[in-house]
Amino acid sequence: MSYSTADSFRPVTLDDVRGAQKMLSGVARVTAMEGSRHLSQMVGAPVHLKCENLQRTGSFKLRGAYVRIAGLLPEERAAGVVAASAGNHAQGVALASALLGVRSTVFMPMGAPLPKVSATRDYGAEVRLHGQVVDETLAAAQEYAAETGAVFIHPFDHPDIIAGQGTVGLEILEQCPEARTVLVGIGGGGLAAGIAVAVKALRPEVRVVGVQAAGAAAYPPSLAAGRPVAVENPATMADGIKVGRPGDVPFRIVGELVDEVRTVSEDELSAALLLCLERAKLVVEPAGASPVAALMSDPGAFEGPVVAVLSGGNVDPVLMERVLRHGMAAQGRYLAVRLRLTDRPGALATLLGVLSVVDANVLDVSHLRTDPRLGLTEAEVELHLETKGPAHCTEVGQALREAGYTVIG
Repeated sequence: MSYSTADSFRPVTLDDVRGAQKMLSGVARVTAMEGSRHLSQMVGAPVHLKCENLQRTGSFKLRGAYVRIAGLLPEERAAGVVAASAGNHAQGVALASALLGVRSTVFMPMGAPLPKVSATRDYGAEVRLHGQVVDETLAAAQEYAAETGAVFIHPFDHPDIIAGQGTVGLEILEQCPEARTVLVGIGGGGLAAGIAVAVKALRPEVRVVGVQAAGAAAYPPSLAAGRPVAVENPATMADGIKVGRPGDVPFRIVGELVDEVRTVSEDELSAALLLCLERAKLVVEPAGASPVAALMSDPGAFEGPVVAVLSGGNVDPVLMERVLRHGMAAQGRYLAVRLRLTDRPGALATLLGVLSVVDANVLDVSHLRTDPRLGLTEAEVELHLETKGPAHCTEVGQALREAGYTVIG
């Protein structure tokens, strides 16, 4: 299954996806489908999680990369391949190339998380760090392809890539034939397009819903305009779906076959990642948690059984720490307050005593005494607290005010 530039816009069919599935046999894992009792109760119907975060390299990207590279002509393989990615696609291309005996070069941004850079090297790719943003990295990779003759492996804008990702859709219907709704995150659109091709060909009544981060939502305006429209300065913690412009090939498929594209906020992504970790015991990156975020934000909108695709689990530990704290704050389980008190011996102990009575766990205390804004006998304290939910946050604030403290933030 190989396409030249001339037929790169050839439609992707069910036969293409089935061919990709045969090609991936013994290469990509048939990932688990796990039920979620908590989400099922929330939605009022069975909810299943398709765990592509447990795929080799930690995401679905291996599927499309392997199919694309395996379909190259012998002379193309001999020239090697090149890709640009901040993480998941990089690792997918690196492993696929190693399995097929093809030399790979992967360009990654200068600020790419070190675990992802190390993993890409460990899979066998030559890693070149270039540029501060992915667009600069992409340009460097394409320049390298033009200079060396290496084949550029696009992360989503090619029929072979889409056919490979579509094998996730075949597995969903095999593992959950009664599914009525499939939720999948969308960046460039390769995964959503592939799943939609497979699902709609076999079960056209199943609703396929795409989910984008609100800060990088290029599909809604693009679908409204009838053509890919670029979003300037996309911003989201979900780097796996942080794509400024839909791919030309997946855009047509998404427009034809995906029933709806929704957006979720950063708070909703954080809360979803926290839920996956606490309730499902699954490490999921923010992009992979986007379908769960959509379920949590509007649980009554989806007919069950629902399948939510957890597309990846490659999350930098530093980001994970920040996101979890953000998720706790979004759920009212983390509270930061600033207040002023009289600067005298025992004043801080008295304050902590008030918090102890209302059972607020103090995580961090910052005590400021010298500031032009403060009076001679005043001190400012910033407290980071672990709380039990929105009602408990309100209780903590009320207790502080009743004790005579002025909360200023």
